Amino acid sequence: MLRSPIRGAFIRDLAKPWLGPIFSLLGLLLLGALGYRLTEGWDWGDCLWMVLITISTIGFSEVEPLSAAGRIVTVLIIGGGLVVVQLTLQRLLRLAESGYFRKMSELRFRRRLRSMQDHVVLCGYGRIGKEIAEQLQYERVQTLIVELDLSRKACAEEKGFNVLHADATKDETLLLAGIKQCRSLVVALSNDAANLYVVLSGRGLNPSCRLIARAESEEASNKLKLAGASVVVSPYVAAGRTMAATALRPIAVDFLDLLAGSECEIEEFFLINDSSKFDHFACRSLLGLELGKKSGAMILAIRDGKELIANPSPNIEIGPGQALIALGSKKELLTLRELLGRALLGVEKINC
Repeated sequence: MLRSPIRGAFIRDLAKPWLGPIFSLLGLLLLGALGYRLTEGWDWGDCLWMVLITISTIGFSEVEPLSAAGRIVTVLIIGGGLVVVQLTLQRLLRLAESGYFRKMSELRFRRRLRSMQDHVVLCGYGRIGKEIAEQLQYERVQTLIVELDLSRKACAEEKGFNVLHADATKDETLLLAGIKQCRSLVVALSNDAANLYVVLSGRGLNPSCRLIARAESEEASNKLKLAGASVVVSPYVAAGRTMAATALRPIAVDFLDLLAGSECEIEEFFLINDSSKFDHFACRSLLGLELGKKSGAMILAIRDGKELIANPSPNIEIGPGQALIALGSKKELLTLRELLGRALLGVEKINC
């Protein structure tokens, strides 16, 4: 986010071009009213009304029949009005040529940025970034794209995305993008060094932010993890694994593809380590809790430390430090969160 002195200077620069026309118009109103006051002796309200209808060329009838001096004042007001209008039009043309209205649009956009909460910041709108953005858009997740390339920026805006034209490696850009209030930062720049730089900056600015980064090599992947990336994805490794899985387990891959295109999601529910938070459960077994029956979500697995219990038995009990992996719609998963209550530490969505 911009510091207030810089933002104040930016607003003053935008307001400055309008001061001349505004003061000219006010001066014409006051001088014209004063002229009628001296020549006709009207009250200030009638004087100002006469100046207003004269400048605007509305052409209402005169407040009172004008004297010769009053008509001279009217002619001067008409001439002054033409000068003010012409100067204003010239100013508008110069402002358009200087990019003023683009700056106004940028100011409105920055105000909108400051109001964004719990959004995803996506750095880079290349081939990978485009796929990520479209998936987030499909999921109806509020997304802000940070892109330096003007052609890519235009392409993203055509798709309906909010795009910040800036260098993602700079701290001020990440602050403006809302690094401190976003739900996650996805770094998909084409250069490993740039991705590393953004991850370092993002982790320093918001230690609790979830950082997902792209890596071209194993070496870059290790460095990104050391820099603080929560998850590092290599497009080549992911593509290779998907192709291998398709060759060995095509039905499973088809199921995941169908799942990605449906309303169903997979989330991991992390349970708190404090055993006293489980006291409100009369029974800790899946059968007794009836989590699936009450929520509609399906418990796919239970992670207990390094052990993963797939398709858990109804007699298995949940306990502190475990993680439940569940499949269901957003409404069903939300109900499951409510059923777990204070025993729930946090939830993380698993991308299929």
